[in-house]
Amino acid sequence: MDHVDCEDVERRMGPAADKRALADALGTEELALNYYELDPGDGFGFGYHRHPDQEEVFYVVEGVATFETEDGEVAVAAGEAVRFAPGEWQLGRNAGDERCVALAMGAPKAARRTEMLRECPDCGGRTEGTVEMADDREALVTRCTDCGAETGRFD
Repeated sequence: MDHVDCEDVERRMGPAADKRALADALGTEELALNYYELDPGDGFGFGYHRHPDQEEVFYVVEGVATFETEDGEVAVAAGEAVRFAPGEWQLGRNAGDERCVALAMGAPKAARRTEMLRECPDCGGRTEGTVEMADDREALVTRCTDCGAETGRFD
């Protein structure tokens, strides 16, 4: 058995007020596991995205998470869960006024390929994007793959 206190796991940069990768701390082999705290307006991901080779489950512990999907928006409240099959587009965020706390689980763990779309102000719509470390190493930056414009900055 492995045991970990979330507070002992280092916070990761990104679009959430708090994200902690628990899988490595617990030594999971087949399951990716992340703890999230989302302030109002925060998101789970850097953009509308899908994992072609991984299914993903979100369990909301506190608050409400709203997921943009191909079929419209879905609100998931505390005590509820939602599953996305491999290849399903989604973007979860806190659209409410209260903090949202959730766990995200993905399998298989090794499937790390993500396809992402973000609004590009220069291209005028959603385009494919990438995530990279900022030059100052103080944040992560998303960029449009079509024109190279910065589409977001996350610390």
